[in-house]
Amino acid sequence: MKKMSFGKTKAGEEAFLYNISRPGLCVSVTDYGACIVNLYAMDQEGNAIDVMLGYDDVSGYEAGGCHFGAPVGRNANRIGGAAFDIGGVHYELAKNNNGNNLHSGPDYYEKRIWKVVDFNDHQIAFSLNSPDGDQGYPGAADISMTYEVTEDQMLKISYRAVSDKDTIINMTNHSYFNLNGHFSGDILGHTVVLDADYFTRADSEAIPTGELVDVTGTPMDFRSGRVIGDDIDSDYEATRLGGGYDHNWVLKNNGRFTKVAEFIGDKSKIVMEVYTDLPGIQFYTGNFIKEENGKADAEYFKRSGACFETQYFPDAIHHDNFAGPICKAGEEYKTSTGYRFRV
Repeated sequence: MKKMSFGKTKAGEEAFLYNISRPGLCVSVTDYGACIVNLYAMDQEGNAIDVMLGYDDVSGYEAGGCHFGAPVGRNANRIGGAAFDIGGVHYELAKNNNGNNLHSGPDYYEKRIWKVVDFNDHQIAFSLNSPDGDQGYPGAADISMTYEVTEDQMLKISYRAVSDKDTIINMTNHSYFNLNGHFSGDILGHTVVLDADYFTRADSEAIPTGELVDVTGTPMDFRSGRVIGDDIDSDYEATRLGGGYDHNWVLKNNGRFTKVAEFIGDKSKIVMEVYTDLPGIQFYTGNFIKEENGKADAEYFKRSGACFETQYFPDAIHHDNFAGPICKAGEEYKTSTGYRFRV
């Protein structure tokens, strides 16, 4: 079925699940949070494997706190001190992460019903109106997001937004991938490639210091490929403070939509290529997943999946040397990210 019921929220709102596909790649998304629920890719033996962590119905997404499959906005990642200034005006956000703001919570976009504005076999488009003052941010913003399965086996995510005031807009997708199958355990045997010479150093609360650190000779060097489990628990400042990998890498794409990373399943041999036009990527290894009852009776736990969150750098609003996430009134925020699959 192309569209089916996904259950009802506690408030009685009915959510739906939508399927988009092309031969070799099938994706299911829900209008509750515009979250990705399933992503079936082909393994080396031609079997369709669901590589996306998630839940069976809307109740799981309503209760869950791991952001499985979720788009994140108005601002992804952290803002130090949960406050910022734009145009001489001071704005306060919720302090939901050690006195800082994380993923614009707790009133997350992923906990709302999005409007479906276009739907066919290969793509689905959602829209969301975010009023002035929503989550503490200035400006009424009209936001749209499209998921498209392309002919070259890519799930392409395109974001658009326009605000009537200068504001922060920095959206990402927080999907957790396990290329051996969402049910298969940890991702420590997977290999990662990141086309980045530097990462943004962060303090004990994961707020960037503003310093760019050369990855050479460190566990953060993924340029030639690195098995995740080899150095994830090394006694290095970044991995020690992050409880594993949970940092922003500085990409070299110069604003072009191009490949910036690879993720390789050690058993399935599925390769996921990551494309973006954004300057940073948060590679996160699910260090803080606690025991979660996932879809199809799967049990998720620490490091069951990895995220590749394309973004402007965390806390960029407070660092002049970081590309700025401010979107001017009337200007269009426009960016795309793609996850392409092959074996």
